[in-house]
Amino acid sequence: MVPPIERPVGVQRLSVLSEMNVGESGVLVGLNLPESVQNHLMHMGFVPDARVSVLRHAPAGDPTVYGVDGMEIALRRETAAAIRMQTLGSEDSHPRGSNLAIAEDSPDLLEAAQ
Repeated sequence: MVPPIERPVGVQRLSVLSEMNVGESGVLVGLNLPESVQNHLMHMGFVPDARVSVLRHAPAGDPTVYGVDGMEIALRRETAAAIRMQTLGSEDSHPRGSNLAIAEDSPDLLEAAQ
């Protein structure tokens, strides 16, 4: 029997929004998009430290509907692939400010994530 892999404490789990599954949530870390698209998304609530949830996929799989700041927004896969997220596990109960604890423990990790 293989022992379970233990995840180190204080390590951020980073991914892109397009890789997250329906039902998962995360905290927005950054947008890697043209400035005009960034501004448009930021006006809709895609700002740093915003909690984003994956709500559902279209029948063909693209676009996907995301929940942010009480709104439902559909994004194509290529747009969602440019949005960096810190995924939340069941132990993460308060997404806002969670970077503060990580920054105190490992400032290099926080800097690398940004």
